[in-house]
Amino acid sequence: MSNPFEDPEGTYLVLVNQNRQHSLWPEHLEPPQGWTVAHGADGYQASLDYIEEHWRDLSPQPTAGH
Repeated sequence: MSNPFEDPEGTYLVLVNQNRQHSLWPEHLEPPQGWTVAHGADGYQASLDYIEEHWRDLSPQPTAGH
């Protein structure tokens, strides 16, 4: 079985957490707690392109109250 996180033929979601970090996530898997869908089901490359366009700062952002 191939890695579901790196399947060029797969369908993915782009998730974002409270620190505005982005993650590529296979559509068929439940997103982990604390992450929300920022970009709906799309192809592998289109999802990577979305992350590239929308996530400029790779360092974690401070959360409110911290």
